[in-house]
Amino acid sequence: MQVILINDVEKLGYKYDVVEVKPGYGRNYLIPQGLAKIANKSNMAELDEIKRKEAEKEAARKAEYEEMAKKMEGVVLKIGAKAGQSGKIFGSVTNVQIAAALKEQLDLDVERRKIEIAEEVKDLGTYQATINLHVEVQPSIAFEVIAE
Repeated sequence: MQVILINDVEKLGYKYDVVEVKPGYGRNYLIPQGLAKIANKSNMAELDEIKRKEAEKEAARKAEYEEMAKKMEGVVLKIGAKAGQSGKIFGSVTNVQIAAALKEQLDLDVERRKIEIAEEVKDLGTYQATINLHVEVQPSIAFEVIAE
């Protein structure tokens, strides 16, 4: 079954992609949740028009995202966390803390869902995170977890 994705779906595709899925997954999950539409002729024609308009908007946004990526270049965010004597932190650092640090330290508003941390952060130290601003603009930023 072919469907048109209305939103980005993790491990399946990006917004407005036409993807092949199993019929049950499409009918029982994607379509009722509002994540996809059936890829028929009328929906495909509508998709072409939407893609043309979106391309114009994305070109303007891409420049904005590239500017944001330049601000992040070479910056190491400092994130405070309560830690024990051995350097293990209580809890873990998540994309929520990274989004707050970006807002506080660089004055950049980034949605927490766009931030991906490569590994679990449970110790003090320096780590990397990828920020998915746009399909073509995905800067990597370093952050250091320090004891409070």
